[in-house]
Amino acid sequence: MSNGAYREVHDRSSNDPAAFWADVASGVDWIHPPTTTLDDSRPPFYRWYADGTMNTCFNALDRHVAAGRGEQAAVHYESPVTGASRSYTYAQMLELVSRFAGVLRSLGVQKGDRVVIYMPMVPEALIAMLATARLGAIHSVVFGGFAPAELAARIEDAAPKVIVAASCGIEPSRTIPYKPFLDQAISRSSHKPDRCVILQREQVTAEMGENDLDWDEVMKPGVVEPAECVEVKATDPLYVLYTSGTTGKPKGIVRDNGGHAVALTWSMKNLYGIEPGEVFWAASDVGWVVGHSYIVYAPLLAGATTIVYEGKPIGTPDAGAFWRVVEKYKVASLFTAPTAIRAIKKEDPEAAEVAKYDISSMRRLFLAGERLDPETYKWATEKLGIPVIDNWWQTETGWPIATNPVGIEELPIKPGSPSVPTPGYDVQILDDQGNQVPAGTEGSIAIKLPMPPGTLPTLWGDDDRYVSSYLSAFEGYYLTGDGGYIDEDGYVYVMGRTDDVLNVAGHRLSTGSIEAALAGHPSVAECAVIGVADQMKGQIPRALVVLKSGIDVSDEAAAETLRKELVERVRNEVGAVAALKLVDVVVALPKTRSGKILRKTMRQMADGQEAQVPSTIEDPSVLDSLRSVLRKE
Repeated sequence: MSNGAYREVHDRSSNDPAAFWADVASGVDWIHPPTTTLDDSRPPFYRWYADGTMNTCFNALDRHVAAGRGEQAAVHYESPVTGASRSYTYAQMLELVSRFAGVLRSLGVQKGDRVVIYMPMVPEALIAMLATARLGAIHSVVFGGFAPAELAARIEDAAPKVIVAASCGIEPSRTIPYKPFLDQAISRSSHKPDRCVILQREQVTAEMGENDLDWDEVMKPGVVEPAECVEVKATDPLYVLYTSGTTGKPKGIVRDNGGHAVALTWSMKNLYGIEPGEVFWAASDVGWVVGHSYIVYAPLLAGATTIVYEGKPIGTPDAGAFWRVVEKYKVASLFTAPTAIRAIKKEDPEAAEVAKYDISSMRRLFLAGERLDPETYKWATEKLGIPVIDNWWQTETGWPIATNPVGIEELPIKPGSPSVPTPGYDVQILDDQGNQVPAGTEGSIAIKLPMPPGTLPTLWGDDDRYVSSYLSAFEGYYLTGDGGYIDEDGYVYVMGRTDDVLNVAGHRLSTGSIEAALAGHPSVAECAVIGVADQMKGQIPRALVVLKSGIDVSDEAAAETLRKELVERVRNEVGAVAALKLVDVVVALPKTRSGKILRKTMRQMADGQEAQVPSTIEDPSVLDSLRSVLRKE
């Protein structure tokens, strides 16, 4: 590990976290600066900057306009699905956000009230989020197009005063009307919002009810008085973001105002190397934590320019979509999911589309959201000619647990590792008894408490569930739910969810190591390994592979040759103990909309159990097509 700048910063954050985060807090404009950095009076409920007051929207917009950045671009909107492009300066965003905050205020929204936002990737989603924050209210963004039952559960739990929605979302092949889903969700919920504000899009006009207001009408200049920023405590909630479980009540991850603003402002320069005025593009969705942190808040808190992209990595219109946007807006860094790069690689394995565009502005590609397999890393590195940097974090943490901190010190990259623990995080590998294990030994990845600012302080309205879900396995630790190891250089390796660890005849094997071996085959675009029940060995691995475009194994002899080659690769790279024999070629893998492969659901199907299908599944038909494959002997 580095003995240089990174080591010095991480040591400071570990040895005296209160002093370290007191210094970092100067990156935020406070109304009343905190005199207490860490309140540890009620463990495990640690609070950062407890006596400080501020406003997140002020830090994201007002202070930049006051400092002379008003004419700088704050947001570029690029919508290949509609053909629309618009840009907004910081001054324009401030005007629109102040006006919509006035609309919400006129509807009775006050500090601490909740506003549910159910919108596609349009600038109005950011305006609604920031306007809610301006009033000191709490937003809960629900991924646009979520099914009525899922939306209803969130309305029930958050109890919003107002819901802000759009008439529709637009996919490459279809338009999804949102208003019928919203109406059904409200009818299912015992909580009823006072009003709904609907952004009418020209592709679908929503039928309005008596409690519905038209966005364009209420946003006309002069209809309402623009609202100023409301002072809130650093510990007051900024938002609630629900993680989608497969059963029961969704977990509402709480993010506070102060710690969140401090951590994200600091992360832009120190972790991502982004300076004010530069263009940072997180190709995600505002419905996910990446969208909250790195489309909306972090770039604007840091005075950078962000991109709202309503499209896909392929098919809108082709596998060059990302590179066209990079060229158009001179993107300095792109942040997306490995699954997006795998999709591009599958469609354009020789990177012919990359060559069509000038992407010289792009210094780095950051990837997160799903394990970055070494083969995807290698392809992106070779074809783009820039550092490809993995970073690992969770909805719960809100910003990276481990990454290559390029703004502090650009460390050597090790394929398969998201590099080193981020300053502020004390990452440890524990065995089943909660003891630290030696370097190179796999175990449960845990974070010693207290976690840094910006991470979840609790769950919405449910302290007990927060403790039982995350803090009860090992006293004094947050359990990430991921397994992996730390090597002798201090690099973290995340091998997959702990319930994806296979136990083959007493040998513990991570799905990640087998998948890495399979992904190295020149014909494989993407793969997933699950552990299925076996009478003799307890579990055996089963592989599902998606092939690159142009690879034809429709002939059974060709398919059998490929299977043998894949089995041999795993034997050579992981060892005979992996005992991989079952390999199926499939058209696609089932995923959530954020790119996570549904290994647990596939495992349940293969074992003949009732499969728990997350509400966030992107295309249910993929799972349906796998039923016959997974259930055959």
